[in-house]
Amino acid sequence: MKRILIVRTSAIGDVVFASPFAAALRRTHPDAHIAWLIEPGIDGLIAHDPAVNERILWPKSEWRALWKQGRRMEVLRRVLALRKRLHAGRFDTAIDLQGLMKSGFLAWLSGAPRRIGLGSREGSQWLMTEAMPRGGDPARISSEYLHLAQQLGLDTGEFMPSLHLAPAAEAQALERLASLGLAPGGYAVFAAFTTRPQKHWTNAGWQRLAPLVQQRTGLVPVLLGGPADREAAARIAEAAPNIVNLAGATGLGEAAALVRHAGALVGVDTGLTHMGIAFSVPTVALFGSTCPYTVTGRDNARVLWLDLDCSPCRRNPTCGGRFNCMTDIGAEQAMVELAYVLEKKP
Repeated sequence: MKRILIVRTSAIGDVVFASPFAAALRRTHPDAHIAWLIEPGIDGLIAHDPAVNERILWPKSEWRALWKQGRRMEVLRRVLALRKRLHAGRFDTAIDLQGLMKSGFLAWLSGAPRRIGLGSREGSQWLMTEAMPRGGDPARISSEYLHLAQQLGLDTGEFMPSLHLAPAAEAQALERLASLGLAPGGYAVFAAFTTRPQKHWTNAGWQRLAPLVQQRTGLVPVLLGGPADREAAARIAEAAPNIVNLAGATGLGEAAALVRHAGALVGVDTGLTHMGIAFSVPTVALFGSTCPYTVTGRDNARVLWLDLDCSPCRRNPTCGGRFNCMTDIGAEQAMVELAYVLEKKP
């Protein structure tokens, strides 16, 4: 492999999980040119990865908006422009880590003569020259990417998620901390928000945990999230005045830097939580309807999962909206796990 294209366009957590795959490619093929096809906004996660030579952006949201507007010919022009861009890369190998039709189509569009698909489905397997089943120990973080790396004979090394921040994002985060009177390591990130209601913890849980964290560890709770999380964050913060609410106030790069400099992190199944493990921050992950891993690979990271009979249900809850897998997690339980990881060395 001399010119390699990784296709993993989204989402934040999945890009974090996939990050060690690029490093394994680089160790095995130190002289290769490695590109990563990814969506704008998420691309900052790999922008400073020493294993990746270039980012190629797939503006999915723009294409979708044009399609909804009925501008089919413009979409076709965009597709052909991306095809030209990819062909100019002269990739001999494209590796689809997503395994969906959209990602398989992008790998095929690259023109790479060798196209490897991980768990290819939705018909994307017919666009691959090699479709490899997902495998590995599902309890281990990044297991499916590790399994693929092993099947390809790559030097897997430690194979743990890792992120490399932009200096500007790091400086911005440190400046914000100073403005809030917070020191690096002097706060605990609460990563409370994600994409589906069955993955959320309760407002009351966060509100009870916040004073416990500050009283027992001295860490100030800092709530992070995106612009869409502002209202939910305000509801949590209104009954927990010791929380510093930064939901919607930071971009992804600054949020990642705030995670990196945190003294601890408690979060649900969301990208920011997985970043905590990537940065080796003492982390407690609260899982219920999903359980992507229970083996974190870090002594200072633990998963709190009740292992109910109906869990993980993923996208098909059977509890009628009760979500006991999350609502039954108590603040004291979370605090016990947090005290444990704080005692462990990275």
